[in-house]
Amino acid sequence: MTDSVYKVIEIVGTSSAGWDEAAAAAVRRAGESLRDIRVAEVTDLDLKVDDGQIVYRAKMKVSFKYEE
Repeated sequence: MTDSVYKVIEIVGTSSAGWDEAAAAAVRRAGESLRDIRVAEVTDLDLKVDDGQIVYRAKMKVSFKYEE
């Protein structure tokens, strides 16, 4: 087995449908530009009101395999 290194970044997903959808949208979108995502950890949930509409936000830490 070879040693591996992983990078961790923070992302925020948003949705008008709920926190689950916000988190899933963030991971899906991140997966379009990051390869080999390993773990996504929700670190904070909040919401904002935008013109009377609720926007759910899921803040997350995402780790992926670091490649040179």
